[in-house]
Order: sequence, then structure tokens, then C-alpha cells
Amino acid sequence: MAFTGVRLVPVNGEGPEDVVVDEQGRIYTGVADGRILRISPDGRRIDTIADTGGRPLGLELYGPDELLICDCDRGLLAVSRDGGEPRTLATEAAGRRLLATNNAAVAADGTVYFTDSSAVFPIPRWREDLIEQTGSGRLLRRAPDGTIDELLGGLQFANGVALAADESFVAVAESGACRVRRAWLTGDRAGTTDVFLDDLPAYPDNISTGSDGLIWVAKASPRVAALDVVRRLPPPLRATVRRAPVWLQPGLGRTVGVLGVAPDGRVVRERTGEIDGFHVLTAVREKDGQLYFGSLVERAIAIAPR
Repeated sequence: MAFTGVRLVPVNGEGPEDVVVDEQGRIYTGVADGRILRISPDGRRIDTIADTGGRPLGLELYGPDELLICDCDRGLLAVSRDGGEPRTLATEAAGRRLLATNNAAVAADGTVYFTDSSAVFPIPRWREDLIEQTGSGRLLRRAPDGTIDELLGGLQFANGVALAADESFVAVAESGACRVRRAWLTGDRAGTTDVFLDDLPAYPDNISTGSDGLIWVAKASPRVAALDVVRRLPPPLRATVRRAPVWLQPGLGRTVGVLGVAPDGRVVRERTGEIDGFHVLTAVREKDGQLYFGSLVERAIAIAPR
């Protein structure tokens, strides 16, 4: 089904890559210059509540009054929703510096599941990781006492993270492989992993659990045939493509999409198409029948009926 009834809400910054909505309907996002913005439910007021000094990406509600921030430059952070100086939760994990902190999900007990997209290329060089298929991304878990362990490694540009509504599993998007994997946390399958969604026709980005119990997946762009060709080139030729100006590299399409997926992997909601004035849709958040979209490149968020 195509997108209908989409409303753009301008923000005073570039690249509101993720969005999260609190109990009062206020919308939070982070922009490229490091600011964390809080937007009133009607979109008419925008407050800057913090500045990470880096590049904030994934955001989550954290406890009763904080916001969790995945900052690809600064690591895993938290800040009061009323504003203030961000505090650092992690800059390294499992013996390795966090190079590309990207997205997260928070369990009821405060456990944080989050991604480090690549051990080779920082987030601004995401195209290069997709070209080289480094398989160096990881899904990490931070316990309430601050200890961190690795749940999954060897991921192809680990990106969005979402917990099942009953917290039986955690799902992680692999943008470079066009799939979503999951790690089982409870029940007979605890400690095992499998594929939740495979062979997607688009690159999955941020994912989130909606108030409807579905896992929502943002599709930033259709798969690019030229990228598949480049990936098969010998290493020296791939390196030449990586060093080329961005406008010469395989580019993203303007078609975007979102999926609403049941815990058993059935796609029960889908929107695909172009949104006038809005592309590279990197985040989707469902709350009370509304969908909220973020973008890596626009100067607006978007809101649409589910």
C-alpha cells in the first residue's frame, strides 16, 4: 500500500535520523550538528534539550525521565528529557572501542541492547562498509550494572534494534545483508539465533516495537543493482569505487517503505512509495495508530496514519 496522509514537520536541523515519542506525545530526534530536539505534539514548538558534541542517531526512552542516545562519535549516552549535559554510559564494549554506535532498544529492567555497526568504517563512511561487506558489526547488551557483553558478531552493518513486546527475543537489522536477525532471550530457544526477515527488497535501517506489538522496520532505499555489481569486483577495484566522490558511487533511490511485522515474522502492515519532500527514511516509530518517520538527509520528520 502506498503512503497516504503524510504530514511533514520541519525541524531546525539536518538529518533527524531517528524519532521516539514519549507518554505526552512529545517527539525527540537528534540532528547532524549534535543537538537533541524535543518537538511538541502539534509540531509548533521545538526545544533543544542537549548537545552531544557528536552525531546522535538512535534514541530511546530510558527509565522514567531520561533519553538514551546512540551517538556514533561519542558512544552510548543518556540525558534528562528536561535537558542538560549528556552522561556517558559506554565508549567501548567487549574489548573494542565503539566506532559506530547506531541504534538501541531498552528492556523493562533497564538492560540496553545496542549496535556497533562496523569495526572498520565509522558511520559517515557507511557506503564503504556496504561495498566491502566487512561483516564486522555487532549486537551488544549492557546490563543495568553497566557490564556489556556481545550477543551477536559478524553482522553486515548492524543497524536497528527492537525487542519483542514480551521481550522473548531481540531483533537486529543488517543493512548490508538486507535482512533482520534475532537472538532469543527466553524460553526453549534462549541462547539461539535465527533469521527473522530475509532477502528484503530494500535496505533495512532503524527498527522499533510499536504500541501495537508489531516490530516496525524502516526501509531506507530499494536495493541498488549497481552496488551488487561493485561488491563482486576484485578488492583493488572496490577500493577505487570507495575512493570516488559520493556522486559517482552507487546511490540510494527515492522510494522508501516501512513494514509492520508480527512476532512470528509475518508482514501484516506495509507502506511503500515516494513521499514528496522526504527520502532516505531511516526510522519508523508507531504509537497509538500514528507512524513517525526520521530521515538521514531531510530537515523534517514525517507523521502519517498507520
